[in-house]
Amino acid sequence: MLNHYIYFMETFAQQVIEFNKKLQYSGNLPDDFQVLNPYLDNPETLVVMEKFYQKFYNDSNQRKFLIGINPSRHGAGVTGVPFTDTKRLESVCRIQMKSARTHEVSSVFMYDMIEKYGGAVEFYQDIYINSPFPLAIVRKSKGSWINANYYDDKGLFNDVKGFMISSLRKHLSLNLDTSEVFVLGKKNADFISKLNQEANLFGKMTVLEHPRYIQQYKSKEKDMYIDKYILAFKNGG
Repeated sequence: MLNHYIYFMETFAQQVIEFNKKLQYSGNLPDDFQVLNPYLDNPETLVVMEKFYQKFYNDSNQRKFLIGINPSRHGAGVTGVPFTDTKRLESVCRIQMKSARTHEVSSVFMYDMIEKYGGAVEFYQDIYINSPFPLAIVRKSKGSWINANYYDDKGLFNDVKGFMISSLRKHLSLNLDTSEVFVLGKKNADFISKLNQEANLFGKMTVLEHPRYIQQYKSKEKDMYIDKYILAFKNGG
């Protein structure tokens, strides 16, 4: 009698959820910097993050990779979903978060773009968003903690570089199209280009202006930037 073996391939959602659950940074950091891990800090973050990926990524389809900087403490640093504050999580994704209420500037642009793309279902079917450093970073300034980017301090970048390369490799193993990736922010792109030269992670890199920059400094030209994003995703950069 022949034995029949059935191999179950993990869905995109299951792989991302597993990655997030195991996320932990235990490396060095310069003085006055801290890493925030929302999955350890708030039990509800794990719940809403799982709901999001099960809702929009419950398949094994290949997607394009949109690379941010690192989560903000008001966006993915709370919800566990890149560029998604609790307002957009509830109003667009229909997932409620009861333990927090956040507004994040970049999330506003991102979801206006997603709406014009065709909506959350269509967008997330095509695009996966994450960051080379997938946890929030904060910096002590005048006695309070503010958002920080991984490249704000040379010592910080050197401390987290190995972790970033490892994280990018894990993301790219998720059935992502590595022939072209889309990077948010010109300074971010400079550093990711260095990582790519060192680790040979992906092919072409298309750079798009960061949502926060657009919202703060180019809001009158917002529609043009939205069209630029969509054209890059649909036709290649």
